[in-house]
Parts: sequence; structure tokens; C-alpha cells
Amino acid sequence: MNVQPRTANIAAGNRRLAWQLAAGALLMTGFGYLLVPLYQVFCEYTGFNGTTSRINHGQAATQGIDRTRWVTVEFAANTSVDLPWEFSPVVASVRVHPGEMVLAQYQARNLGNRAIVGQAVPSVTPGTAAAHFRKIECFCFSRQPLDPGQALTLPVQFQVDTDLPREIGTLTLSYTFFEQRGGRISSARPRLTKL
Repeated sequence: MNVQPRTANIAAGNRRLAWQLAAGALLMTGFGYLLVPLYQVFCEYTGFNGTTSRINHGQAATQGIDRTRWVTVEFAANTSVDLPWEFSPVVASVRVHPGEMVLAQYQARNLGNRAIVGQAVPSVTPGTAAAHFRKIECFCFSRQPLDPGQALTLPVQFQVDTDLPREIGTLTLSYTFFEQRGGRISSARPRLTKL
């Protein structure tokens, strides 16, 4: 009985299976790395999970203003449990016409005894309104370093799209600050164009 051809076939099959498994693992790793940016693009485009979209000042300036209706934008502020910051909106809400550019401000103060870098994560509710809420400039675009006792006024410039469904008369812009450990700190502050 000749065993060598059968052993050679098994070895060749094992090598082929090993290459297929390695290629599959490589593809899954690449997909894992792409999943986060793809999810972010999906959320920004659809407003899924309260994710807002971004628009530049030139695009915002070309939008028409719907002066026939008002929308109330409420502001909320939170910090993670381990972040010793005081964080709040300057005003609780504003009434806006869809399409107009609006400037709002938040305030943050480091109550801790060490320098801390924070990053704000925005959200808009109801979720169906998120796709119609466009940030022009925002402190959430960069990390915010605060020394002990230091306070900052943090601006956000936004626009509510004229395509916002008419049944939505109130929406809430909420930010939660988290501490960012390590990594590079952007010294750039949001630059706002006067309205």
C-alpha cells in the first residue's frame, strides 16, 4: 500500500487551509480597523445615535433661512464621573429660525489639582433631528486642556437645517466631557466667524 501520495495530499491541504485562515484573519483585522471610521461616517450622515453633522461657514452662509417657523434648541452639559470639572451652558435654550447661524457658549472649569485634557462628545435628541443639526465650529472638534482652577468659555456655532421635520419644535444639544489621557494636545482653539 502506497501511503506517500495520501500524506502529500493531506500536507498540501493543510498548507492551503493555513493560508486561507491567515488571509481571513488579515481581512478581519483590516475590517476591524475600518469599522470605527465607517461607523462614524454612517452616524454623521444619518444622525444615528444622536451624531451631528459638520458644515463649513461658506456652506452654512448659502443656506436659506425659514423665517416662518421657530425651533427651540436646549443645551445640556455633563462630565464623566472621574472628571473633576464644572461644565455648563451659558444659557439654557435659544429660539432659532431654521437655516440661521447661531453662536452658543458653554463654560468649563477645572476643579482638580492637576492639569487635565478633556474631549467633549456631542449628541442631539430626538435622534431624528440629529441629521438636521449642523455644527459650523465647535469646541468638541479638539481636545481642551485646563490647568487647575482654570476656566474657559467654549463656543459652538451651529445651524438647524431647513429640512428639519415640521413636527420637531424642540431639540437638545448635549455634550459630555471625558478625560483624554496621553496623546498629543491640539493647542488650536475653535475660530469663529462673526455673524
